[in-house]
Amino acid sequence: MSGADAVGTTAVVITCSTRAATGVYEDRGGPLVVEALQRLGFDVSGPLVVPDGPQVSEALEAAVASGADVVLTTGGTGISPTDGTPEATLAVVDRVVPGVAEALRAAGVAKGVPTAMLSRGVAGVVGRTLVVNLPGSSGGVRDALEVLGPVLAHAVSQIRGGDH
Repeated sequence: MSGADAVGTTAVVITCSTRAATGVYEDRGGPLVVEALQRLGFDVSGPLVVPDGPQVSEALEAAVASGADVVLTTGGTGISPTDGTPEATLAVVDRVVPGVAEALRAAGVAKGVPTAMLSRGVAGVVGRTLVVNLPGSSGGVRDALEVLGPVLAHAVSQIRGGDH
C-alpha cells in the first residue's frame, strides 16, 4: 500500500494492557503501530492505552464513532486469564474477517515464533471500520504490520463499497 492509497484514510491505535495503563511499563507496541500506519499514509490517532476489560470495548466503540476507517489494537490477545481483547472486539464487530487473524498467526509461526499460534486475536468490520487485534509484543506487532500493510488500502476500499 502506498501513501497515495491511504490519503484521506484515518486510523486509531489502541493499546490494551492493564500494566501499561497503570504505568508498570511503557507502551512499546502502540507507538510502533502508529509509526507504521503513518509511513503508509494514514492519518493516525493514538495510541490510546486502556486496561484489559470493559474499557477495551468502550475504546473500540469510541474509535468507530469517530469515523475511523481502521482500528488496530495491540495486546491482550494471549491465553492468560486477563487477556480479553478478542472478546471485547467480538462484542463490537458486525462481521468477522477470519482470514486476517489467521494470516497474522501463520506469519508469526512461519518466522519461527511458535507461540504466535497462541494468539486469539480477531479481525472484523464494524459498520464501515476494519478492526484488527495485533499481538502485544514488539516483534509480533512488526510481523503483523508486514502482513497487513499490503492489504489495508484494499480492505478499506472494499468496506467503502469499492469494486473487487
